Amino acid sequence: MELDKIKPDVVHDVVGTFCPVPVAETSKMVKQMQIGQILELIADDPGVVEDIPAWCKATGQEFLGMYEEDGEFHLFVRKVKEL
Repeated sequence: MELDKIKPDVVHDVVGTFCPVPVAETSKMVKQMQIGQILELIADDPGVVEDIPAWCKATGQEFLGMYEEDGEFHLFVRKVKEL
């Protein structure tokens, strides 16, 4: 999937926070979303590069990919099941 074609349903900015906040916020946001919706998480903690895909695998959500721009990471998660 081309990341520039993704239209997130929810955008959540956690810039300035560090582990475990980005993962906790991802969990909180995904719980509030409907199945099939996409979250774009924006973070500047390099730990999210490994932490968010691992969280998706552990919780059964779909990690769509990420890109880095100007020191910020944009990560895309599709909710595929209830938490």
